[in-house]
Amino acid sequence: MSDQRPVIVWLRRDLRLSDNPALRAACAAGGPVIPVFIHDDSVASLGAAPKWRLGLSVASLARDLEARGSRLILRRGDAAEVIVALVAETGAGAVHWSRLYDPVSIARDGAIKAMLKARGIDAQSHNSHLLFEPWTVETGTGGFYKVYSPMWRAVKDREVPEPAPAPARIPAPAAWPASDALADWRMGAAMDRGAEVCLPHQCVGEQAAQGRLGGFVAEVIGPYKDTRNNPAVSGTSNLSENLTYGEISPRQCWHAGLRALHEGKRGAEHWLKELVWREFAYHLMYHTPQILSRNWREGWDAFPWTEGRAADVLRWKQGRTGIPFVDAAMREMYVTGRMHNRARMNVASYLTKHMMVHWRVGMDWFAECLTDWDPASNAMGWQWTAGCGPDAAPYFRIFNPETQLAKFDPEGGYARAWIAEGQARPPTTALSYFDAIPRRWGLAPGDPYPAPLIGLAEGRKSALAAYEAREF
Repeated sequence: MSDQRPVIVWLRRDLRLSDNPALRAACAAGGPVIPVFIHDDSVASLGAAPKWRLGLSVASLARDLEARGSRLILRRGDAAEVIVALVAETGAGAVHWSRLYDPVSIARDGAIKAMLKARGIDAQSHNSHLLFEPWTVETGTGGFYKVYSPMWRAVKDREVPEPAPAPARIPAPAAWPASDALADWRMGAAMDRGAEVCLPHQCVGEQAAQGRLGGFVAEVIGPYKDTRNNPAVSGTSNLSENLTYGEISPRQCWHAGLRALHEGKRGAEHWLKELVWREFAYHLMYHTPQILSRNWREGWDAFPWTEGRAADVLRWKQGRTGIPFVDAAMREMYVTGRMHNRARMNVASYLTKHMMVHWRVGMDWFAECLTDWDPASNAMGWQWTAGCGPDAAPYFRIFNPETQLAKFDPEGGYARAWIAEGQARPPTTALSYFDAIPRRWGLAPGDPYPAPLIGLAEGRKSALAAYEAREF
């Protein structure tokens, strides 16, 4: 006979109903299912933009559950204490959740699983966030991959299970436990007026994510390899936002890409490679967690990065370096919460190489400002560009934002879209930047566009000199 005691589903970065193994397993147990989201330290420590965007996703999932006769219970506090209290209140016999792979989450979840089992409570974790969990992908010698290309070759033909539909029924308990009100958490408080500007650019929730995937596969994936580097066109999937919060699963994306590949859409394989690039970031975070805070390559602690002059770093943060590609990218981030990937590389290269500022400064700022912030991808991306990370060959590559913009956006649409200064009739996107940024910056569209903070030739010369002087 099935166990009729309630089952708690602890939701974190799997905020969807379809292809959610933890939710399906809970429903299959036969008893009432109590979905829970906990505002613990991992949520409290988020930067302004990702915390606000997470709140939008939680609200969307709550509505989806209510439409199916269920609820999302919200609790705030230490995750272990909250779960113990909920088990006592509900008489739950099991707790299910989807695994996370950063070191803090691994330690927390392991302790909670041991605690529950010691109390006679069934505790099960599931894979919901990745295609290939890090310990399932090994080199021929049994180690982990430190270079992307061989990892791609190792996994590209692996069988990936078909995504599962949403449960036909989510059994509700006779009485629901008490829940916090999401509004009381004020998850968007740190966004201040930027939230209103940023909101129209968000694609929130499971339905919206599925629509975005469908539109991408139908219209964009064909020429994806050619258009993905042009920041002025809609040439990417933009699904990083939805993958971050688990509004869509990587398996759903993978199988959509495979179908497009079998239909002869030529950009499909390249998009599948991008999905595995995300997997590579998680693979490295799991096996080498120091990538989140320290130089991944040995010896790079001796490299002469600095924290930068406060005024110079502020100009970089403001998008006022005087380098149009860099400035347009930073402004795009304030207005939309995202930044085009080609732009991210140029922004990071300018900070870490032309300005010689430590990559952690940029990584931490992105963690504050990106609505698609992801710990593994953010850390790997910054270290890759800085030269101290995995797959960073050649490590001395210095992006030239001027030639990059001319190559990938020859019509100049990207800079015009985001930089108002100097334009007689700036577009709404460029003007929105001034509505999104902190008032204390005191910036206005009529200000003169600044001269370059550091000239491109000058910065390249000093960066190359630093690389040549390396003794490690």
